[in-house]
Amino acid sequence: MKKFASTAIALSMIAGGAWADAHAMAMVEASGQDVSNGVVTADKVMAGENGWLVVHRTDADMKPGPVVGYAPLRAGENMDVVAILQEDVASGDMLMLMVHSEDGGMKTGVFEYTLGAKEDGPIKPNGELVMTVVTAD
Repeated sequence: MKKFASTAIALSMIAGGAWADAHAMAMVEASGQDVSNGVVTADKVMAGENGWLVVHRTDADMKPGPVVGYAPLRAGENMDVVAILQEDVASGDMLMLMVHSEDGGMKTGVFEYTLGAKEDGPIKPNGELVMTVVTAD
């Protein structure tokens, strides 16, 4: 029985380390862009697991505000991720593109997050949000 427990502990440590490593590599690359076509694009997103690229409104305080768009992500490298904006975004508006998980919701593949909720919430490796801020041209 001790051998089984030791093996289980070792496997969970390895799995936990792999989860931490995958989230540590998470990142979003994007730059200011014309959003008059109703979409915002991230050039590259690295995700440790399947999840979401979520577009929040923000301002000079750099706090995530209401969600104005989202797009699914697959684990690993995602190139040219396009999120359809669900409301108008004016030139000069700041948008925070953030990686969210697929955890905690009722349905897989359905984006269920609302500001402050736990369902499909933001990932926070080392306590930090994985995001970048762009300005609409």
